[in-house]
Amino acid sequence: MLDHSTLPPTVSVQESVPSLASVSPPEQKKKHRLRRVWRGFWSLVDWLMGAAVLIVGLAILAVIPVLNFLSLGYLIEVSGRIARTGKMRAGFIGIRKASAVGSLVAGTWLVLLPVRLVSGMWKDAELIDQGSPTAKGWYIFLIMITVLAAIHIAWAAIRGGRLRHFLWPAPIQFFRWMGQDGKFTQVRNSVLNYIKALGLPYYLWLGFRGFVGAVIWLAVPVLILFGGAQIASTPLAAIVNLIGAGFLMIAVSYLPFMQAHFANEGQFRALFQVKKVRDVFRRAPIAFWLSLFATLLFALPLYILKIELPPQDLAWIPSVVFVVFIFPARLLVGWAFSRGLRREKKGHWIFRYASRFAMAPIVGAYAFIVWLTQYLTFNGTWSLLEQHAFLVPAPMLGL
Repeated sequence: MLDHSTLPPTVSVQESVPSLASVSPPEQKKKHRLRRVWRGFWSLVDWLMGAAVLIVGLAILAVIPVLNFLSLGYLIEVSGRIARTGKMRAGFIGIRKASAVGSLVAGTWLVLLPVRLVSGMWKDAELIDQGSPTAKGWYIFLIMITVLAAIHIAWAAIRGGRLRHFLWPAPIQFFRWMGQDGKFTQVRNSVLNYIKALGLPYYLWLGFRGFVGAVIWLAVPVLILFGGAQIASTPLAAIVNLIGAGFLMIAVSYLPFMQAHFANEGQFRALFQVKKVRDVFRRAPIAFWLSLFATLLFALPLYILKIELPPQDLAWIPSVVFVVFIFPARLLVGWAFSRGLRREKKGHWIFRYASRFAMAPIVGAYAFIVWLTQYLTFNGTWSLLEQHAFLVPAPMLGL
């Protein structure tokens, strides 16, 4: 017979299963939170890099004829997309795609640092003793490291072009990729799909139509002001300028929202549907006033920069300033238009009339500043054509 006293004590099921605390201790939860914070930090860095690249890209396009319609089209689409979705974050279009370009540029710069260093050593050796074995050795080494750098850059770009891809070459993955069939076709398709996803033809066509519509809105007031500047008689010139300023005030009051409505509808005739925009205004009068105030206020810094012609090496500053200030203005215009579209009831009549009256001094001050710029900026009377808050953002080209 078995002696039960010699058997080991029975282990219960509850005792044999690890407790929940042992599976997920507080330390693991803390590590999980730290991991999320770390990922969130790098996601923020990635987003900020994309925003910086986007600003620089829009600024560069802004001063290139024809391509500057891309910049204008993007800014118009910002307002239209917020108007369609009702979400402010929808206006930050292509930030992550721009971040990929920024990572590619930064990673390429890092990889080329050794190449530049070796190139400097070779040039120094040539200056000291031209054609010497040392100089030839540095030259051969320069060729080798340049080829390796080019391969490394291409491989990092194929893997995604992020900074981590430049910091670690992943040699095993590289040799596996080299043994795959159709690898270059995949690379070609990826590049073409990325370019297609940018929607460049769409923004170009949108910007061109938005430009034409804005010119139609501004043609009469600007031409009247331009004519007033050519009149020698002071009383007559003052009357003509007042008439032109009045028409400009009317155009400025509507044009930002007309462009947002146009981007939302996607039809050219939307640029002239005044009744529709007035109906939307009645449902969000305060938001309209705030966005109009921001649009005209943010347009002023560029006029200040044009008081004196900047040095040639600083000619890029006005274009960057334009994008930095006009982009948030377009966000606010889209936000205001979205609020008006989504509200069913009109705002209280007090707010509607108060907003209308509050717009008058704003657009009046803007019209006065625009008129004054012809006597202050280096472009003279031609500055009347530089309505950069609504037209092609190419201040240095006098558009």
